[in-house]
Amino acid sequence: MPPSRDIVHLFADHAAGLRHDDLTVQARDAAKQSILDTFGVILAASGMEPAAQGVARIVQESGGTAESTVLGFGGRAPAMMAALANGGLAHCLDYDDQTPWGQHCASSIVPAVFALAERRGGVSGQDMIAAVAAGQDIFARLRCNVGWKKDWNLSTVLAVYAATAAAGRVAGLSARQISAAMGIASLQSAGIMEMVAGRGSDLRGLYAGFSAKGAVLAVLMAQQGIGGIDRLFEGPSGVFNSYFGGQYDRAAMIKDLGFQFLGSGTLFKRWPCVGTAHSHMKAAIDIATQNDLQPQDIAEIRLHIGDYHDLMCQPLAERSAPATLADAKFSLPFLVAVATVRRGMSVTDFTQSGLRDPKVLETARKISLVSDPALDWNLELPMGRVEIAARSGGHWQQEGRAVPGNSDNPLGWREIRAKFRECAALSARPVAAPKLSQAEDMAQNLETLNDVSDLIRLLA
Repeated sequence: MPPSRDIVHLFADHAAGLRHDDLTVQARDAAKQSILDTFGVILAASGMEPAAQGVARIVQESGGTAESTVLGFGGRAPAMMAALANGGLAHCLDYDDQTPWGQHCASSIVPAVFALAERRGGVSGQDMIAAVAAGQDIFARLRCNVGWKKDWNLSTVLAVYAATAAAGRVAGLSARQISAAMGIASLQSAGIMEMVAGRGSDLRGLYAGFSAKGAVLAVLMAQQGIGGIDRLFEGPSGVFNSYFGGQYDRAAMIKDLGFQFLGSGTLFKRWPCVGTAHSHMKAAIDIATQNDLQPQDIAEIRLHIGDYHDLMCQPLAERSAPATLADAKFSLPFLVAVATVRRGMSVTDFTQSGLRDPKVLETARKISLVSDPALDWNLELPMGRVEIAARSGGHWQQEGRAVPGNSDNPLGWREIRAKFRECAALSARPVAAPKLSQAEDMAQNLETLNDVSDLIRLLA
């Protein structure tokens, strides 16, 4: 017999009823850190990603009531359009946070909740923290417990529901209305993996704008009394059957709901590229550093790869010399070459001149692939293993561990604040240093704010 209440109602109750005081310290910090980190990445993308400029122009041309802040490019727009603009920037650099199992939700959640917070006004820091934490928790519970076949882009297919639940909480919706909004949001639940794994598409960077905008639209429609879908997730033609062939673990999805907050494990990136490349990058950096290898000393680099790694490597020649900034961030051979040459990676490595760096391209041409099904991506982010052979005859093999920003080497407030300043310095519209310091303090102490609009407007 099917359960009497679809999971959509349980998640809606969770989002509507969760209080700041219910959260663990770790869950509160993860929510606050996600807000600051996302704002920083948005600002950097406004100055670094050419494709985002087209979205900004569309938002500016659309006009409408000036409700919510558009970061990076300045001005205000209707809440839906501000969410589109800020969400479109939030994932552009692939520098936004992720779960320990991969995929991104803050780039959908944060633009949506702040757009509606400004529209409503008077949303407290404590309510914002609870809303973001609920969204992070819902996303992680969905992410970990569905039968993903790497066909759908989970970062949009699932994050639109997490963003809608969080945004509904910020807008003051009841549990019944949040449930309706999540049903409405199903019409915005989309995104195929070819967008991510293919080459030449700007959509890989811009996709979070669609789920952020969709979340805001769903909340506004629910506010108008428009109904949702009673059996949204578990109905015969619901999300789990339609997207995942009926493969999901209901018991695990709702276990300790309201007591355990999976957003607490949010990971904050130190390198601006796809997270499934970071372990290979770290292994290459460690070998090059420990053995003082210069690019000209290297004869060959062998990457041991699983199924998802292989997506980032094919075709090898094109992935070794990507043509676009978006493709570069998903091209494992190029990313390993950058990490090997630079002994690290910065957001400023991804420019048109960076794509043509002769040392990086020469190093990338030395890369070969070793297939290893043990490194296939099932749930946890797969480990990377790298071999480097030197011209002198030396040979080293290493796994990439203690990756900066991963669970075994996480970024704390100090590192996240430093990353925020690094990113904000690249904004299309510079923000004065005193305002950046003030924004960092406001985010870290968000629970003290009476109106969170003060934080985003400080960065406008």
